Amino acid sequence: MALHRREFIKNAAMGTLCLGTSLPSLAAPLFSYRGLKDLSALGAPDALGLRLPTGFKGRLLAQGGQGVQTVSGAVTPYVWHVAADGGACYDLADGGWIYTSNSEIALGGGGAGALRFDALGRVVDAYSILKGTSMNCAGGKTPWQTWLSCEETSQGQVYECDIFGTTAAVVRRGLGTFKHEAVAIDTQRMQAYLTEDEKDGGFYRYTPSSVVDGRMNLDEGLLEIAIVDTAGGVTWAKLEDPNPGIFSTPTRKQIAGRQIFNGGEGIWYHEGTVHFSTKGDNRVWSYDTITQMLTVIYDQQTSSNPMLSGVDNIVVSNDGHILVAEDGGDMQIVVLGPYGDIYPLLQVTGQDGSEITGPAISPNSGHLYFSSQRGKILGLTYGIEGPFA
Repeated sequence: MALHRREFIKNAAMGTLCLGTSLPSLAAPLFSYRGLKDLSALGAPDALGLRLPTGFKGRLLAQGGQGVQTVSGAVTPYVWHVAADGGACYDLADGGWIYTSNSEIALGGGGAGALRFDALGRVVDAYSILKGTSMNCAGGKTPWQTWLSCEETSQGQVYECDIFGTTAAVVRRGLGTFKHEAVAIDTQRMQAYLTEDEKDGGFYRYTPSSVVDGRMNLDEGLLEIAIVDTAGGVTWAKLEDPNPGIFSTPTRKQIAGRQIFNGGEGIWYHEGTVHFSTKGDNRVWSYDTITQMLTVIYDQQTSSNPMLSGVDNIVVSNDGHILVAEDGGDMQIVVLGPYGDIYPLLQVTGQDGSEITGPAISPNSGHLYFSSQRGKILGLTYGIEGPFA
């Protein structure tokens, strides 16, 4: 890209005139600074090996290969899945919420499960929402309260899952066949954006043929891949074969001149902007859905504070802070805040060889969930109490 958004914002804040990107009016507050802005330094590891800021508290919620203990003291018959990966939170009518979580296991051993919480954030149930799939890496939340679980294989599909686990998951062919990583829904324009975990991966956009009662048709629509000019302007090219067979031309190679993204990872939509990461070059990107401009907001090679590496799953808080999980690195979740500030939110210690996956914030902004995918071998899923506004 010709201009990195982080450097642009810092320069603009100092009164330097830059071209090619627009800056929101500084007359209005960009973000609320409560909570994530005022973090203390990380403390010493607690009994779980978690380093947290002052006022934050961690707990272990589930372990791969074991039943989940609920608030009643009972252990669920559902054995928590191993190799937990991408996840999301959903609010419920009773004031509680659900956290969904993928399982990144090959040869049909993957799928997804869910934890259900009451209004006090206590675990009341755990159960399966998807079985028999492979390498379910990340995915995405829909505004109509379903979970899109993505298979990270060359013939990978996207499965739409009932978060209550009462109805069977359905393959959504409109979202294509490729090495899916994650998906985010633009809730204003009702379009989906998808990342691809290949060294020469693409960045995709899906436009449904119809939207009925607030639900996108995920079976029939237009799947496109991004072409990016030297200024960061994005145009979209239609894929003629969104679901190629194993011996057909892969989606990412069907369009000449499409932009290559090195290892697409997590993706999240927030207030007109799609944020996503590429692990191969340790970058975090932002795509403005209105101006159709793409910018780099973090690049480890050029950052003045290159503390973030192995960029992977992401989630964005209600006030716009981007939380990035590390695959390796220092096993941290790092916050990318306004004006390019970067600081750690938490760190997992004593679990070298693992990665942090599935960060998701509860609907009341009082809890953060994530997993250490290979922590203690089969994976550990945690909850953190604190202000995540």
